[in-house]
Amino acid sequence: MKKLLWLCMLILVVAGCSNNQAKNEKEELTIMLDWYPNAVHSALYTAQEKGYFDEEGLDVKIEMPADTNDPLKLAATGKVDLAISYQTQLLLSRGEDIPVVSIGAYVRHSLDGIMYKKGNGIESPKDLVGKNVGYPSSSVSEAILNTMVKQDGGDPEQVKLTDVGWDLMPSLATDKVDALVGAYVNHELVLLKKEGYDVGMFPLSEYGVPDNYELVVVTGEKTLDKKEESIKKFWNALSKAQADVKADPDAALDVLFSNENESFPLDRDVETESLNTLLPLMEDESVPFGYQEEKAWQDVADWLYDNKVLKEKVEVKEAYKNIVTK
Repeated sequence: MKKLLWLCMLILVVAGCSNNQAKNEKEELTIMLDWYPNAVHSALYTAQEKGYFDEEGLDVKIEMPADTNDPLKLAATGKVDLAISYQTQLLLSRGEDIPVVSIGAYVRHSLDGIMYKKGNGIESPKDLVGKNVGYPSSSVSEAILNTMVKQDGGDPEQVKLTDVGWDLMPSLATDKVDALVGAYVNHELVLLKKEGYDVGMFPLSEYGVPDNYELVVVTGEKTLDKKEESIKKFWNALSKAQADVKADPDAALDVLFSNENESFPLDRDVETESLNTLLPLMEDESVPFGYQEEKAWQDVADWLYDNKVLKEKVEVKEAYKNIVTK
């Protein structure tokens, strides 16, 4: 009888340990940034620092890409579970039958535009006729320039385009070019102003280019099928952290700076201004954080197709899936 009682107790202890171990086990998710850690990633690091991912039963690994083209490709092949990418890049990838899906709008308004030095005769996009515009060898940037100049009454064919790669700021600062396409209001504009340059920017949506989800969180189709519930948990934690970032941006930047990459040191003034610029562009009070509108996807897809950036029309309903509801 004693042996039987001892055996029963042993079974209960082992079962209890197994249950505790199962509770303590967290599902690992990897997310790859679009670039080095900076202000736009504050919510990710806040969610990690405050344990919001842990609360959802997730062990989230945040990775930095070796190349800016890597995140979307690695998400498509399942090498990472999630990645931060661009709405236009995702649509171009869908047009090439790359199986990626957006699961949330991270920055829901455009950050791009035409950037220029003030005082050199450029008052609107049509004034770029006869000027030299730098861009990062992107078909999307070309379409942006053409649309905006044409919408403003100018002839895009009379604008010189110079591929400056990612040397955007130096090319404008040294007057190698008169203006830029592909530079961001939360980065290059902030840095150039900090260095004393008097620069301005023409927003896309004021000159015929549809407002777009500048940054989206993407995953591969197969990953979404397998891990949709975990991805929903990830977004729950991220949304909670985003609310914290809004409530206390300085504290969020403290967390960001504790995670800065030593190869890409951050400037507190720049990141503060960047985050102040970003926060109003990341959300819309009428919908939950991350919610995606079909019209926003359709407008951008139509614009890309009309400008021959997309060779074939893309079925936008397959390009995104809302994991949050209104």
